Amino acid sequence: MEEKSKVKDLKGKGKGFIAEFKTFILRGNVMDMAVGVIIGGAFASIVNALTEDIINPLINGIGGTEVAGELKIYGGQVIKYGDFITAIINFIIMAFILFMILKTVNKLMEIGHKKEEEKPAEPVVSEEVKLLREINETLKKQKK
Repeated sequence: MEEKSKVKDLKGKGKGFIAEFKTFILRGNVMDMAVGVIIGGAFASIVNALTEDIINPLINGIGGTEVAGELKIYGGQVIKYGDFITAIINFIIMAFILFMILKTVNKLMEIGHKKEEEKPAEPVVSEEVKLLREINETLKKQKK
C-alpha cells in the first residue's frame, strides 16, 4: 500500500517517469522476483547437469537404450526424442524439488502461526459489562 501512495505522490509532485520507475524497481517484491529468476537459472543448469551426466547414463546402462536418441524421418529430418525425454526428466526433478521447498516453507509458516494461535487473547470486557455482571451476581444473592 505504501508503495502505491509513493508512486501517486511522485505523480502529483511532477517528479516524472524516471522517479516513478525508480520507485517501482526498488520495491521489495520486484527485487525478490529478480533474485528468484537468477537463482532459478542457476538451479536449472544444475538440474540439466544432473540429468545429462548422471540420470541419462544410468538409464542407458540399465535399459540398454540411449536416451539421447534420434529418429530419422523423410527428407533428412530428425526427431530428437532423447532431448524431449531429457526435458521431461528435468521438469519432473524441478517440480519435485519446488514441491519439497514449498512444503517445507508451509510447515515453517504453520509453526509460526501455531505459536501465535496458542496464546489465547484475553477478552476485553467493557465497564458496562462488568457492571452488569455485578448487578447479576447481586440479584442472584438476593434471590437466595
